[in-house]
Amino acid sequence: MNLKNKKELAKKVLGVGKNRIIFSPEGLSEIKEAITKQDIKTLAEEGIITIKPVRGRKTIVKRRTRRGPGKIRRTIKNRKQVYVKLTRKLRTHIKILRNEGKINRELYKNLRKKIKMRYFKDKAHLKDYLKNEIKTKEATIKTEKKKVSSVSKKTENLKIAKSVKKTKEKKQWNSKIN
Repeated sequence: MNLKNKKELAKKVLGVGKNRIIFSPEGLSEIKEAITKQDIKTLAEEGIITIKPVRGRKTIVKRRTRRGPGKIRRTIKNRKQVYVKLTRKLRTHIKILRNEGKINRELYKNLRKKIKMRYFKDKAHLKDYLKNEIKTKEATIKTEKKKVSSVSKKTENLKIAKSVKKTKEKKQWNSKIN
């Protein structure tokens, strides 16, 4: 009772997949005798060979859920992966620097913003930026110290000048009284 070849023939004639063809048990003897394509067609018309309906969605339903940024594919996905790897690397680096005390909180926040905007191409670029930033800060601190020291010297000189002036006035006053 091997009807494998008959199923293959029915598949070709009816233009349907093998799994969708059903032979009725009452007409098995007639199916065995069918040799030609025409015999299979007549058996299908009589209802001895039936076809299963198609499974799955019958109507086209519009997609309700939207694709978010996490569902981006192909080249865009590759770009996104590069961005994610770079930002994670740079963020961990500046976090380590902050924990060691090499950068302060303000600079840390500023660097986080710049990393998010893709200001840095790679870790070496970030390190160069930090070196330049530290040099400029040191230079500003030195200039501020010079300003403060010059201002403090000026104030000391003024105080000395005032005290000298007061002593001269006292001497003159004493000489007038005597």
